[in-house]
Amino acid sequence: MTPDMQQRLLPTWVPDSVVHYLAHTEGGQSIREIARDSACHASTVLRQIRKLETRRDDPLVDHALDRLSSNYVSQPSPRKIKETRQMASAHKTEMLPEDQILDQEAHRILRRLCETGAVLAVARDMEKAVVVRECEGATARTAVVDKEIAQAMALKDWIVCPNPGRISRYAITATGRVALNQMIARMENQAQGFAESQAVFANPHLGEAIDGMPGRSMAGRFSAADSPLVALARRRDKDGSKFLSETLVAAGERLREDYEIAQMNSGPSPNWDSFLQGNAGWQYVPDSGVSGVSGAARKRLADALSELGEGLADVTLRCCCFLEGLETAEKHLGWSARSGKIVLRIALIRLNEYYRSQAGAVEHMIG
Repeated sequence: MTPDMQQRLLPTWVPDSVVHYLAHTEGGQSIREIARDSACHASTVLRQIRKLETRRDDPLVDHALDRLSSNYVSQPSPRKIKETRQMASAHKTEMLPEDQILDQEAHRILRRLCETGAVLAVARDMEKAVVVRECEGATARTAVVDKEIAQAMALKDWIVCPNPGRISRYAITATGRVALNQMIARMENQAQGFAESQAVFANPHLGEAIDGMPGRSMAGRFSAADSPLVALARRRDKDGSKFLSETLVAAGERLREDYEIAQMNSGPSPNWDSFLQGNAGWQYVPDSGVSGVSGAARKRLADALSELGEGLADVTLRCCCFLEGLETAEKHLGWSARSGKIVLRIALIRLNEYYRSQAGAVEHMIG
């Protein structure tokens, strides 16, 4: 196989229905031929092709199919396509996400979409998609993802948009929830196995890593439909008022948004890693080669944590960014039981005041 053909292999995450669709539309194979080679009934292939044609009204699905078509290699049969695409993991397919990256990013985004009022917003002229969450009239952006990842998720029927438009809003599907549960179960299984397996599924966006790494632990991870701030916001004081107001939750979500964007840089970042572990006294020295959107987000996050100072910055980073529960954070910080929630609320109050003092207040977040 030539290098040019290797670059045009389909990644292994592509569903079989899409392989059949491409074999018919790009390879010119008949439905009966595809069915015979795939060991299924012709009516099954026909339904798959018709369903994908109707889904091309979805902008993410349409763009994903266009990209897959440009990377399609005509083969004698769908079986041959499946055999050759197994080798695609060793080669980067142009403009298409790799399997491990798709799993990590989909896990992160699907978790956010499970939250009440959360949708994935995609604009025609933007290179990124954002997850926004509405609650009691307030809107907060909780995650950012490359549009290529969003396209793959739509193609796999993990997200759906009922009414596409200039700004299309996608919600998680039942298939997406099943896929998320499978991802979580797979990660939990790996966490109970070898350390090497744990490292494969470690996700810096979620604070997940093998035991022993400072500042990050899988033990504190919340369920897909919850997060430490959301759970704490449901608590009530003795007078019946909310323990955390929507404004304070929005401030914590804004900090997490900057953390998400800051993690997009894939290169080595010793200064950043040291900063997140609290070894730099909450003073971040930029790493060489890190600039642009990721570098700006790191500076915003570092400035906010520096404003909070030691103690407040520790619990805020762990609960808002690493998604550690209060009990886990208290244990890591060596605090007494049930002291974390009071300190966290004080930290969020100061964080909200800091954001209000800046040019872009919490209310000015996209969404």
